Amino acid sequence: MTGTEAAVGRIDTSRPHPARVYDWFLGGKDNYPVDEELGRRISAADGGAPRVARANRSFMRRATRRIVHETGIRQFLDIGSGIPTEPNLHQVAQAAAPESRVVYVDNDPIVLAHAGALLRGTPEGATEYVQADARAPRTILEQAGRVLDFGRPVALSLIALLHFVADDDGAHELVDELVAALAPGSCLVLSAMTADFEPEHVRRGIAMYAAGGVTLVARSHAEVSGFFHGLDLMDPGVVSVAEWHPEPAEHVTSSSEGPVSLYGGVGVKP
Repeated sequence: MTGTEAAVGRIDTSRPHPARVYDWFLGGKDNYPVDEELGRRISAADGGAPRVARANRSFMRRATRRIVHETGIRQFLDIGSGIPTEPNLHQVAQAAAPESRVVYVDNDPIVLAHAGALLRGTPEGATEYVQADARAPRTILEQAGRVLDFGRPVALSLIALLHFVADDDGAHELVDELVAALAPGSCLVLSAMTADFEPEHVRRGIAMYAAGGVTLVARSHAEVSGFFHGLDLMDPGVVSVAEWHPEPAEHVTSSSEGPVSLYGGVGVKP
Protein backbone atom coordinates (compact mmCIF):
# COMPACT_ATOMS: atom_id res chain seq x y z
CA MET A 1 0.00 0.00 0.00
CA THR A 2 1.37 3.43 -0.92
CA GLY A 3 1.45 6.39 1.46
CA THR A 4 -1.38 7.99 -0.49
CA GLU A 5 -3.51 4.87 -0.34
CA ALA A 6 -2.88 4.55 3.40
CA ALA A 7 -3.85 8.18 3.90
CA VAL A 8 -7.08 7.73 1.98
CA GLY A 9 -7.81 4.66 4.10
CA ARG A 10 -7.58 6.77 7.25
CA ILE A 11 -9.97 9.49 6.08
CA ASP A 12 -13.09 9.67 8.25
CA THR A 13 -16.02 10.31 5.91
CA SER A 14 -18.65 9.98 8.64
CA ARG A 15 -18.07 13.50 9.98
CA PRO A 16 -17.44 16.78 8.18
CA HIS A 17 -13.89 18.09 8.20
CA PRO A 18 -13.11 21.84 8.08
CA ALA A 19 -10.54 21.47 5.28
CA ARG A 20 -12.98 19.54 3.12
CA VAL A 21 -15.88 21.94 3.80
CA TYR A 22 -13.52 24.80 2.88
CA ASP A 23 -12.62 22.91 -0.30
CA TRP A 24 -16.33 22.65 -1.14
CA PHE A 25 -16.80 26.40 -0.59
CA LEU A 26 -13.96 27.01 -3.06
CA GLY A 27 -15.56 24.76 -5.66
CA GLY A 28 -13.10 21.91 -5.15
CA LYS A 29 -13.75 18.20 -5.63
CA ASP A 30 -11.82 16.79 -2.66
CA ASN A 31 -14.75 16.54 -0.28
CA TYR A 32 -17.43 14.03 0.65
CA PRO A 33 -21.24 14.12 0.94
CA VAL A 34 -21.04 14.86 4.68
CA ASP A 35 -18.86 17.91 3.93
CA GLU A 36 -21.10 19.09 1.11
CA GLU A 37 -24.14 18.71 3.35
CA LEU A 38 -22.66 20.97 6.02
CA GLY A 39 -21.42 23.40 3.38
CA ARG A 40 -24.89 23.66 1.87
CA ARG A 41 -26.49 24.17 5.28
CA ILE A 42 -24.05 26.94 6.12
CA SER A 43 -24.53 28.54 2.70
CA ALA A 44 -28.31 28.43 3.14
CA ALA A 45 -27.97 30.27 6.45
CA ASP A 46 -25.20 32.55 5.23
CA GLY A 47 -24.88 32.91 1.48
CA GLY A 48 -21.60 34.77 1.94
CA ALA A 49 -19.66 31.76 3.27
CA PRO A 50 -18.13 30.76 -0.11
CA ARG A 51 -17.27 34.42 -0.74
CA VAL A 52 -15.45 34.56 2.61
CA ALA A 53 -13.45 31.46 1.68
CA ARG A 54 -12.44 33.01 -1.64
CA ALA A 55 -11.53 36.30 0.06
CA ASN A 56 -9.30 34.43 2.47
CA ARG A 57 -7.42 32.69 -0.34
CA SER A 58 -7.01 36.00 -2.12
CA PHE A 59 -5.58 37.55 1.08
CA MET A 60 -3.01 34.75 1.25
CA ARG A 61 -1.91 35.40 -2.32
CA ARG A 62 -1.64 39.18 -1.86
CA ALA A 63 0.22 38.86 1.45
CA THR A 64 2.68 36.35 -0.02
CA ARG A 65 3.46 38.55 -3.01
CA ARG A 66 3.89 41.64 -0.85
CA ILE A 67 6.21 39.81 1.55
CA VAL A 68 8.40 38.61 -1.32
CA HIS A 69 8.61 42.03 -2.93
CA GLU A 70 8.84 44.25 0.18
CA THR A 71 10.78 42.18 2.74
CA GLY A 72 13.02 39.99 0.61
CA ILE A 73 11.91 36.89 2.52
CA ARG A 74 12.40 33.69 0.54
CA GLN A 75 11.29 31.12 3.14
CA PHE A 76 7.69 30.24 4.03
CA LEU A 77 6.17 27.96 6.68
CA ASP A 78 2.46 27.41 6.04
CA ILE A 79 0.74 25.62 8.95
CA GLY A 80 -2.75 24.29 8.37
CA SER A 81 -2.22 24.36 4.62
CA GLY A 82 -5.40 22.46 3.78
CA ILE A 83 -6.31 20.75 0.53
CA PRO A 84 -4.31 22.12 -2.42
CA THR A 85 -6.21 24.87 -4.23
CA GLU A 86 -4.33 26.56 -7.05
CA PRO A 87 -2.59 28.85 -7.01
CA ASN A 88 -0.99 27.50 -3.83
CA LEU A 89 1.32 29.56 -1.65
CA HIS A 90 4.49 28.09 -3.19
CA GLN A 91 3.26 28.90 -6.68
CA VAL A 92 2.68 32.54 -5.69
CA ALA A 93 6.01 32.86 -3.88
CA GLN A 94 8.06 31.08 -6.52
CA ALA A 95 6.43 33.01 -9.35
CA ALA A 96 7.81 36.14 -7.71
CA ALA A 97 11.08 34.60 -6.52
CA PRO A 98 11.85 31.14 -7.99
CA GLU A 99 14.40 30.39 -5.25
CA SER A 100 11.74 30.52 -2.50
CA ARG A 101 11.60 27.59 -0.09
CA VAL A 102 8.17 26.53 1.20
CA VAL A 103 7.14 23.99 3.84
CA TYR A 104 3.47 23.07 4.19
CA VAL A 105 2.16 21.53 7.43
CA ASP A 106 -1.14 19.74 8.00
CA ASN A 107 -2.40 16.67 9.85
CA ASP A 108 -5.43 15.82 7.72
CA PRO A 109 -4.95 12.50 5.85
CA ILE A 110 -6.74 13.87 2.78
CA VAL A 111 -4.12 16.63 2.55
CA LEU A 112 -1.39 13.99 2.67
CA ALA A 113 -3.22 12.11 -0.09
CA HIS A 114 -2.94 15.19 -2.30
CA ALA A 115 0.48 16.33 -1.09
CA GLY A 116 1.97 15.60 -4.49
CA ALA A 117 0.19 18.69 -5.81
CA LEU A 118 1.98 20.72 -3.13
CA LEU A 119 5.41 19.49 -4.11
CA ARG A 120 5.62 20.63 -7.72
CA GLY A 121 7.76 23.71 -7.34
CA THR A 122 10.58 25.41 -9.19
CA PRO A 123 13.94 23.66 -9.54
CA GLU A 124 15.62 26.73 -8.01
CA GLY A 125 13.55 26.54 -4.83
CA ALA A 126 12.21 23.84 -2.51
CA THR A 127 8.69 22.71 -1.68
CA GLU A 128 8.06 20.13 1.05
CA TYR A 129 5.13 18.77 3.06
CA VAL A 130 5.19 17.84 6.75
CA GLN A 131 2.38 15.86 8.33
CA ALA A 132 2.04 17.18 11.87
CA ASP A 133 -0.54 18.64 14.21
CA ALA A 134 -0.59 22.42 14.45
CA ARG A 135 -0.56 22.03 18.24
CA ALA A 136 2.89 20.40 18.09
CA PRO A 137 5.14 23.39 17.32
CA ARG A 138 8.36 21.65 18.37
CA THR A 139 7.74 18.81 15.94
CA ILE A 140 6.87 21.29 13.20
CA LEU A 141 9.97 23.39 13.76
CA GLU A 142 12.23 20.34 13.90
CA GLN A 143 10.94 18.86 10.66
CA ALA A 144 10.63 22.18 8.83
CA GLY A 145 14.20 22.96 9.88
CA ARG A 146 15.40 20.29 7.46
CA VAL A 147 14.28 22.56 4.62
CA LEU A 148 14.21 26.05 6.11
CA ASP A 149 17.05 27.96 7.76
CA PHE A 150 15.55 29.44 10.92
CA GLY A 151 18.65 31.57 11.32
CA ARG A 152 17.26 33.65 8.44
CA PRO A 153 13.83 35.33 8.11
CA VAL A 154 10.81 33.11 7.52
CA ALA A 155 7.21 34.04 6.75
CA LEU A 156 4.98 32.04 9.11
CA SER A 157 1.52 31.60 7.61
CA LEU A 158 -1.43 30.77 9.91
CA ILE A 159 -4.28 31.31 7.49
CA ALA A 160 -7.79 30.50 8.80
CA LEU A 161 -6.25 28.20 11.41
CA LEU A 162 -6.62 29.80 14.82
CA HIS A 163 -10.41 29.91 14.86
CA PHE A 164 -10.14 26.13 15.30
CA VAL A 165 -7.94 26.59 18.40
CA ALA A 166 -9.52 28.10 21.51
CA ASP A 167 -7.55 30.25 23.93
CA ASP A 168 -7.95 27.54 26.56
CA ASP A 169 -6.39 25.06 24.14
CA GLY A 170 -3.25 27.18 23.87
CA ALA A 171 -3.83 29.34 20.80
CA HIS A 172 -1.63 32.19 22.07
CA GLU A 173 1.06 29.87 23.41
CA LEU A 174 1.18 28.16 20.02
CA VAL A 175 1.73 31.43 18.16
CA ASP A 176 4.23 32.69 20.73
CA GLU A 177 6.36 29.53 20.53
CA LEU A 178 6.43 29.59 16.74
CA VAL A 179 7.24 33.31 16.51
CA ALA A 180 9.95 32.95 19.18
CA ALA A 181 11.76 30.49 16.90
CA LEU A 182 11.86 32.95 14.00
CA ALA A 183 14.78 35.24 13.19
CA PRO A 184 14.40 39.03 13.27
CA GLY A 185 12.87 40.26 10.03
CA SER A 186 10.49 37.30 9.88
CA CYS A 187 6.76 37.77 9.31
CA LEU A 188 3.58 36.38 10.84
CA VAL A 189 0.70 36.17 8.34
CA LEU A 190 -2.59 35.43 10.05
CA SER A 191 -6.30 35.40 9.38
CA ALA A 192 -9.00 34.48 11.88
CA MET A 193 -12.78 34.51 12.08
CA THR A 194 -14.67 37.33 13.76
CA ALA A 195 -18.26 38.05 14.69
CA ASP A 196 -17.68 41.81 14.65
CA PHE A 197 -19.33 42.35 11.26
CA GLU A 198 -22.15 39.81 11.00
CA PRO A 199 -22.68 38.39 14.49
CA GLU A 200 -25.87 36.44 13.77
CA HIS A 201 -24.51 34.77 10.64
CA VAL A 202 -21.29 33.84 12.38
CA ARG A 203 -23.08 32.47 15.44
CA ARG A 204 -25.28 30.29 13.24
CA GLY A 205 -22.23 29.01 11.40
CA ILE A 206 -20.47 28.19 14.67
CA ALA A 207 -23.53 26.26 15.85
CA MET A 208 -23.66 24.28 12.58
CA TYR A 209 -20.00 23.35 12.81
CA ALA A 210 -20.50 22.38 16.47
CA ALA A 211 -23.34 20.05 15.44
CA GLY A 212 -20.85 18.37 13.12
CA GLY A 213 -18.32 17.99 15.93
CA VAL A 214 -16.09 20.93 14.95
CA THR A 215 -15.30 23.72 17.41
CA LEU A 216 -14.98 27.27 16.06
CA VAL A 217 -13.94 30.43 17.89
CA ALA A 218 -14.85 33.93 16.74
CA ARG A 219 -12.55 36.67 18.01
CA SER A 220 -12.89 40.44 18.24
CA HIS A 221 -10.52 42.89 16.57
CA ALA A 222 -8.63 43.33 19.85
CA GLU A 223 -8.35 39.57 20.32
CA VAL A 224 -6.99 38.95 16.83
CA SER A 225 -4.62 41.89 17.19
CA GLY A 226 -3.30 40.27 20.36
CA PHE A 227 -1.66 37.53 18.31
CA PHE A 228 0.66 40.17 16.85
CA HIS A 229 1.98 41.47 20.17
CA GLY A 230 5.66 42.39 19.94
CA LEU A 231 5.50 42.58 16.14
CA ASP A 232 5.41 45.60 13.84
CA LEU A 233 2.22 45.49 11.80
CA MET A 234 2.40 46.23 8.10
CA ASP A 235 -0.11 48.81 6.88
CA PRO A 236 -3.09 48.79 7.09
CA GLY A 237 -2.83 46.74 10.30
CA VAL A 238 -5.45 44.19 11.31
CA VAL A 239 -8.46 44.60 9.04
CA SER A 240 -11.02 42.47 7.23
CA VAL A 241 -9.02 40.33 4.80
CA ALA A 242 -10.95 41.94 1.95
CA GLU A 243 -9.51 45.32 2.95
CA TRP A 244 -5.86 44.24 3.21
CA HIS A 245 -4.31 45.80 0.09
CA PRO A 246 -7.16 44.68 -2.17
CA GLU A 247 -6.64 44.66 -5.88
CA PRO A 248 -9.06 47.01 -7.69
CA ALA A 249 -11.46 44.36 -9.01
CA GLU A 250 -11.50 42.56 -5.67
CA HIS A 251 -12.26 45.76 -3.79
CA VAL A 252 -15.24 46.56 -5.97
CA THR A 253 -16.57 43.01 -5.63
CA SER A 254 -16.13 42.80 -1.86
CA SER A 255 -17.68 46.19 -1.31
CA SER A 256 -20.78 45.25 -3.28
CA GLU A 257 -21.23 41.75 -1.83
CA GLY A 258 -20.96 42.60 1.87
CA PRO A 259 -18.50 42.22 4.74
CA VAL A 260 -15.97 39.41 5.08
CA SER A 261 -15.93 38.04 8.65
CA LEU A 262 -12.23 37.33 8.81
CA TYR A 263 -9.58 39.63 10.22
CA GLY A 264 -6.14 39.44 8.69
CA GLY A 265 -2.80 41.07 9.07
CA VAL A 266 0.97 40.75 8.63
CA GLY A 267 3.39 41.46 11.45
CA VAL A 268 7.19 41.79 11.17
CA LYS A 269 9.45 40.60 13.96
CA PRO A 270 11.83 43.39 14.94
